[in-house]
Amino acid sequence: MPLKEWLKPPRSLLVILFLLTLVSVSALGWFGWKLANQDRMVEAQRNQELLEQTADRATATLRRTLAETGERLGGFLAGQPGDAPEDGLLLLMTDSAIVAAPPQRLLYRPFPAPLLEASSDTFAAAEALEFQQRQPKQAAERYEELAASHNRAVEAGALLRLARVLRNSGQVEQSRARYAQLAEMPGVNVAGAPADLVARMALCELSGRKSDAESLARDVLRGRWHLTRGQFEYYQSESARLAGAGAAPPADAIALTEAVGQIWRDRQRDPDVRGQRTVWAGGRPYFLMWRGGKDRRAVLLTGTESVLKQVFAGEQTFSGGQAFCAAVDNDGRVVAGRKDAAARAAVRTAAEYQLPWTLYVTGMRAAKQAGLPARQWYLMMGTAVMVLFLIAGTYFIARAIRREMEVARMQSEFVSAVSHEFRSPLTSMRQLSEILALGRLPSEERRQVYYETLVRETVRLQRLVEALLNFGRMEAGARQYRFEDLDASALVHRVAAEFEPQMAGAGRHIELRGSEEQCHIEADPEAMSVALRNLLDNALKYSPDQPTVWVEWGMHRECVAIRVRDKGIGVQVSERKAIFRKFVRGSAASLGNVKGSGVGLAMVRHIVMAHGGEVTVESEPGEGSTFTLFLPATGKA
Repeated sequence: MPLKEWLKPPRSLLVILFLLTLVSVSALGWFGWKLANQDRMVEAQRNQELLEQTADRATATLRRTLAETGERLGGFLAGQPGDAPEDGLLLLMTDSAIVAAPPQRLLYRPFPAPLLEASSDTFAAAEALEFQQRQPKQAAERYEELAASHNRAVEAGALLRLARVLRNSGQVEQSRARYAQLAEMPGVNVAGAPADLVARMALCELSGRKSDAESLARDVLRGRWHLTRGQFEYYQSESARLAGAGAAPPADAIALTEAVGQIWRDRQRDPDVRGQRTVWAGGRPYFLMWRGGKDRRAVLLTGTESVLKQVFAGEQTFSGGQAFCAAVDNDGRVVAGRKDAAARAAVRTAAEYQLPWTLYVTGMRAAKQAGLPARQWYLMMGTAVMVLFLIAGTYFIARAIRREMEVARMQSEFVSAVSHEFRSPLTSMRQLSEILALGRLPSEERRQVYYETLVRETVRLQRLVEALLNFGRMEAGARQYRFEDLDASALVHRVAAEFEPQMAGAGRHIELRGSEEQCHIEADPEAMSVALRNLLDNALKYSPDQPTVWVEWGMHRECVAIRVRDKGIGVQVSERKAIFRKFVRGSAASLGNVKGSGVGLAMVRHIVMAHGGEVTVESEPGEGSTFTLFLPATGKA
């Protein structure tokens, strides 16, 4: 299509409207995006400020907690009683001993127990009788003599060996009695282990009672004896085997005890009289704080979560989400809390703030939050509503413009069609009038023909004018109807008779078929004649090659049905509703070059609806059409 055609109004108006709408929506979306982005930046800045405040509070709380803990630890070193932590140990370390509170949490020691134990030379003669000379009786007598010694270490060693000889000799009760006596002698070692522990283990083996083994296993797990790691593992596994429970010791207790061993070994490398650091044992982090020198040192060993409990107490609410704290050691390992590496964070380094760890206070990421902030929601919703209103307004304006364009087009076609309708009779009337006025008549018979033609063309012109005037009055609502009782058969015959003169010369006719009973309606005779005349005129025009048009009438339920049927070119399915609108003509009119104004069917529909009825069409392209008027019957037979 040429460019100038597009620029013609109102099509150019549609293009301009579309461009303005596109620019407006784009600008509105851009401003909305900028506002939302600015709001997000302000929100992020506010969140960062809140994170910094939260980090300051967490740092102050941690420093206060560490100061209070250090003061209590210094008092414990000076001899004041100290409260043991909930999940750790309070230790007093010297060069040869470790005092733990509570003692049951320390399962074993990193060094052997400094207890008295008799020399093996003391029992050499008796052991020679027992093992080399195979004289258990004489060996037992010798052990009896040594068991009467006032030296508890010698007594304990003699009782152990005597109980062994008696047990090997089959004297179980006597052996059990000696073991029981040995079990009452704490504080001395036999065979490198506490005498009472060795005796109780032997008694469990002799008696076979599960309750004794369970009691022994509990005492071993409570750290009752000063054992090395190897001794603990042996006695714990054996007592558990005798008790019938194969459970391993708790992993947290093992890790805590291993941490104590690590501290004992590393204390020589910590000459400072006060300090704090993180100790890892069993994959678990522990907080270590000490006061005192290497020869005498008070040590607090506890889980990092316990120290940071007050810092992490209650996750801080911040801007619709939460803030989380995390403590990280010098190696970058998280010792407590939660850390989100991808989220914003406020950092308090260990060196700068004199802390044992670096603190990270992170805020929940936007993807993890329950939703966008309320302001952003309102902004997005407001922008979306404005865009929708703009698009909807543009749509309805464009729709109205398109309708106006269509109406303008149809009005133009209507004017063209009506002009042609007027031009044909006026041309005929002018030519015939000139012939009559100039006396150019070949005969009197021709004069009469000319007069009849003038009358016919005058009537045609009159009907066309009256049709347009009636349609205008109908559209304006000024058309007045005079209702009276009317017989459908008489109406059909009267209107069909009007078409007989013009059809006689063309070899066409209208076939009438009606019900035998009278079909009465309450109608305006003139208006109903106009409606039926339009249907018959269309049937004749749209079936030019068919000699017959049918008009049928009869009762249909409570209505009188008048049908006008032809076998013409038909109506497309998509046009069956549109052809009843004003100025609309079907595609068949263009294809068949059928003249018309485009108001006939609209007038028919208006008249029928004014009478309380309806008009329908049934048609197939190429097969013809059937238009039916359904009008309320008056009930007269």
